[in-house]
Amino acid sequence: MEKKKSSIRMSEYTSRLLEARKKEVVNVDVVNEFRLRKENLLSSPTTATSTEETRLFMEYMTLHNLLNISKGDKEKGKLLTLKQFFKSKRNQQVEVYLKNRINEIAYLEAKVSAIGRDFVMLTNLTRRYWIPYTSIESANIPYGIPNYSNAHQHYLYDNNLRQKLLRNFGETVSKRDALRQQFYEETLQTNLNYWQSTGVEINLSDGNKTVGKILRSQDGLLVLKSLLNEMKIPIEEIQLLKSLRFYEGTMFYLKKAIRRKEYEGG
Repeated sequence: MEKKKSSIRMSEYTSRLLEARKKEVVNVDVVNEFRLRKENLLSSPTTATSTEETRLFMEYMTLHNLLNISKGDKEKGKLLTLKQFFKSKRNQQVEVYLKNRINEIAYLEAKVSAIGRDFVMLTNLTRRYWIPYTSIESANIPYGIPNYSNAHQHYLYDNNLRQKLLRNFGETVSKRDALRQQFYEETLQTNLNYWQSTGVEINLSDGNKTVGKILRSQDGLLVLKSLLNEMKIPIEEIQLLKSLRFYEGTMFYLKKAIRRKEYEGG
């Protein structure tokens, strides 16, 4: 015979619920308890685990997703992996190995200054380097330097800056390099446009080098001003771009003229 479903009245259900609540073990959330006392605010937890477990899990998922992308698309996976590596080493010393189309190898060691969508900027005491991700064969931490984790970089906002960001975000951010890096991932073309009149030396992917001052960067081309004329260089052909002092640019053209004269004389 089919058993009849037992029914329960509302008053009886409420009584049982209250009894169960009395026996319930209450775990105090120290984060919410602190915020409740200090700011009279409560926040919803992102997961059922502790905050440190959540952070570790998020890092694990990021790396796991990168690995899966690399298996399906090696080129895209390499780009995303390099970007993630440099982001974790911002303001830290790194070493980078480059290789061009004729298999010439270059080595750089400097601090990570900015991470763009398709390039990384490294700096040392005297130079600034722009390196497209496509030119990088390998990136690592130099031997003997500790591999310490880098906390998120926080930018201090005063009340005046906060108001400017709220009311005129685009113009405010575009005028400050630190804010552009904070909110945007620039392309190499966009970033170079902010360095007009800067003297640079460019290593091209075919092994050639050239020197000049940046005039503009648009439509996939970097326009340089040399001593004699203007040069238009496809940005996709750039292997390495580094800043120069005035006398270094002059010496480059002087050495080039001497070599040409010796060749013609020989």
